[in-house]
Amino acid sequence: MYKTFSELKKEIRRNTKELKNIKVALLGDTATQFLNIALKGTAIQEGFNLEIFEADFGQISRQVLDPTSELYEFNADYTIIFESSHKLLTQYYKSYDAQLDFAENKIKYIEELYSTIQNRTKSRVIYCNFPVINNQIFGNFSNKVESSFVFQQNKLNYLLSADIATKKDNFFIADLLSIQNKWGRDFMFTPNIYVNTEMVLSLDALPIVAHHIFSIISSLEGKFKKCLILDLDNTTWGGIIGDDGLGKIQIGSLGIGKAFTEFQYWVKALQKRGVILAVCSKNDEDKAKEPFEKHPDMVLKMEDIAVFVANWDNKADNIRKIQNILNIGFDSMVFLDDNPFERNLVRENLPDICVPELPEDPAEYLEYLYGLNLFETASFSENDAERTKQYQVEAQRATDLESFTDVTDFLKSMNMISDVQAFNNFSKPRVSQLTQRSNQFNLRTVRYTEQEVENLMNSEDHHTISFTLEDKYGDNGLICVIVLEKKDPETLFIDTWLMSCRVLKRGMEDFTLNTIIDTAKKNGFKYVMGEYLPTAKNQMVKDHYERLGFRSHEDKWLLNVEEYEPKDVFILAK
Repeated sequence: MYKTFSELKKEIRRNTKELKNIKVALLGDTATQFLNIALKGTAIQEGFNLEIFEADFGQISRQVLDPTSELYEFNADYTIIFESSHKLLTQYYKSYDAQLDFAENKIKYIEELYSTIQNRTKSRVIYCNFPVINNQIFGNFSNKVESSFVFQQNKLNYLLSADIATKKDNFFIADLLSIQNKWGRDFMFTPNIYVNTEMVLSLDALPIVAHHIFSIISSLEGKFKKCLILDLDNTTWGGIIGDDGLGKIQIGSLGIGKAFTEFQYWVKALQKRGVILAVCSKNDEDKAKEPFEKHPDMVLKMEDIAVFVANWDNKADNIRKIQNILNIGFDSMVFLDDNPFERNLVRENLPDICVPELPEDPAEYLEYLYGLNLFETASFSENDAERTKQYQVEAQRATDLESFTDVTDFLKSMNMISDVQAFNNFSKPRVSQLTQRSNQFNLRTVRYTEQEVENLMNSEDHHTISFTLEDKYGDNGLICVIVLEKKDPETLFIDTWLMSCRVLKRGMEDFTLNTIIDTAKKNGFKYVMGEYLPTAKNQMVKDHYERLGFRSHEDKWLLNVEEYEPKDVFILAK
């Protein structure tokens, strides 16, 4: 599914006026001109336009440590640091007296770069780790010699994750080592090109590296895959359940069944990470569910599936049903099906959905999917594991709503309760994650890392509010985030208002505004000001402030606190 470098180069000629602009600084110790092009082309494919400042190669330290450098004048949203394994090896050779401490010393240098950038800008740092070079000084014995380059490089890659990435919210690793593991060193690196051009990445590898780097940016900008939709026959198991019967489908530890079992383990791991699983199958529903309920070798169970659709309608229409229940964008979905006809039908009718071209041989499914890096994420919290249950409960709510003729009666029957609190250390990861994931009900689409959430918690110029929502069906968890900024002595500005789309049309918008007005009154503000910044995805809240009674005021929306009449809601504060 990767485009070639030439194809990415052609993407740059497209009109980018309607795309969101992102400022990126690219710093490298080798030539990065072609990586620059590949990143721009990849970004345009994903709906973004990159404005890139590319420093001359070998200028990383000068650009970062000099406060008057072009890097700080540019003021990037993201800073990509690309240090190559070849320059690393040269540094190692020159450090004869400190080779035992080589990895630790390099980590200290990288931490200094990161800290300096953080102290001077709000830029997030994406650092490329180091593909392996085995210089064969010790052969296999190098893994037992602490001073060997192989040992020190492996240690360095480990410390990048353990000592920096896990502890620094704005530091992200572009995993070039995993690309080398998948595609091979000879694929990534061409010696004669490096010697003659100082370019360490081959033309074939550039699109893959650019995709991996930009997927981090895309995820931080709120664009990533949230849902995996599975076909069943010959995709999730071998054979056709309706023809072969339960005992003859291929799954387990023998033959081709092993490929399907390992595929299911991968899918199960995605579900535990928070990816929503759905089924879209042409089958009788009872037959389609039978393996999930009765087959002893099935890894996936019914409780792992958020939405299960099995009938004889066309799959594009069934995916629309799934999307309607989940209330997420089609571009957040991945659909896997072994049948080329079904894949093409979905692509033609739902062009925003990602539909990988699965190999003919099921034994190759996983390696192919590994290479696509479809489910990049910039955050993870324990709440992610509860997402399937939350969407299953939401499907039940939607079914029960149909039995009520009066929506008000349905809302009253739900016994809704919200826990309203300022941000705290417990909610901080979920607040950060919601800002990065929420696109549709998001008035200004401001993204926050955990460190930035903590800064808001400690700010004297901000009020923060988080809302949970539970009802008789279950607990939705933290579903709404508000950040209020003291604009002037009389005005409180709504810097951030976002909500999970799962809780729309339950009165949560009115309950939230009641809480905002209470906060304004308690702190002596006369006005609350809101702003809508349009994006490609948040059109649903275009008239949000007008509907709530705000009046237009200099491209923003203003509400008089004293004139506000509290909205009637059926939600109790905890």
